[in-house]
Amino acid sequence: MNKKAIIASVIALLVLVAATLMYKSAQESSQNQAARESASELVRPYSPMKGSKDAKVTIVEFLDPACETCRQFYPFVKNILKSKPGKVNLVVRHAPFHQGSDVMVLILEAAKEQGKYWQTLEVMLKEQANWTEHHRAQPEKIWKYLAPLGLDLDKLREDMKKPEIVQRVQQDIADTMGLKVTKTPGFFVNGQPLTKFGYQTLKDLIESEISKNY
Repeated sequence: MNKKAIIASVIALLVLVAATLMYKSAQESSQNQAARESASELVRPYSPMKGSKDAKVTIVEFLDPACETCRQFYPFVKNILKSKPGKVNLVVRHAPFHQGSDVMVLILEAAKEQGKYWQTLEVMLKEQANWTEHHRAQPEKIWKYLAPLGLDLDKLREDMKKPEIVQRVQQDIADTMGLKVTKTPGFFVNGQPLTKFGYQTLKDLIESEISKNY
């Protein structure tokens, strides 16, 4: 390759890198703007919350029960709540991106009617490999794992059909789109989106908000 060709290749590479960085920056800016404009969409009155309602730092997690990364992150988020008692709480929103996950979310919402939301979520995540196949949810396989929770499964099946339960799932999906959440888990901390995904970046954002508020 001659000198001119090498220079041309280097220039092309630099242009590609610059374009990629500009695209990522535009994406982050877009999500930040969406979060500011749609603050009321982050938390709904029906959204399940874990931790103190008086906590000054709120993590909002958009979660898909069939998402493997959501399963991996859940213990990490739980540990943060445990290590910061009274200071941090968690609100879960549902983003059923995987095929069949909308049914799993209906199960979660119906379990909440019996006061068993968090127990049901933890069982779903623990047994995820047993009711998913090739990233597709197979809801019929979850029922045997729910029985030990003491749920009235007949009532749960009926509650899943209630218009208000279906509406909650539809609202979560609409808010996911409005806030430009495209992957799970998607995190917001005190309204700020986690634009660079990772354990450490999430921890740093939470610690920053704790320092500001306490």
